[in-house]
Amino acid sequence: MKRVATSLQGCFIIEPRVYGDTRGWFYELFNAERQPDPDRPFKVSQANVSRSARGVLRGLHYQWPRPQAKLVWVLEGEVFDVAVDLRQGSATYGHWEAAHLSADNQRQFLIPEGFAHGFQVLSENATFCYLCSDTYQADCDKSVHFADPRLAIEWPLASPVLSVKDASSRRLGEIDLAQLPHLP
Repeated sequence: MKRVATSLQGCFIIEPRVYGDTRGWFYELFNAERQPDPDRPFKVSQANVSRSARGVLRGLHYQWPRPQAKLVWVLEGEVFDVAVDLRQGSATYGHWEAAHLSADNQRQFLIPEGFAHGFQVLSENATFCYLCSDTYQADCDKSVHFADPRLAIEWPLASPVLSVKDASSRRLGEIDLAQLPHLP
């Protein structure tokens, strides 16, 4: 596995070692003994799968006060995947990083606790997978508006397809600081 650092501390793009021949290919998705970030061991508590059509934008979601780290990848299709640092006191607070994830490139994106996460589907359909470090807690479920001008995320497709929740999310500056993560 190759770990590619991003501009956000603790946020990595993972390029797994793919073994292929005429029969197809194989790669190790996750191994608890070979952590994607040795400084922050990743404990899997929940695994999720979603399927979405072209243009669907899911996010920007986070949990607080029970934050989740996520290891995400695409089984089918392609997405533009985004992590936003929401940790109060962080030098990169409010900054974002993106990765193109696809079934073809087999990349993964490691998003640490304290970050919001979202993605937009670029292919006709995409099957998106998440390993989460904590279970979903409805009372901790939070979101930031995907088009917050302060974040200035450069989403690739105009006129995204949104849920009611995502369309009505508040901008970062409108969220009570008690509802945002902070550095440990």
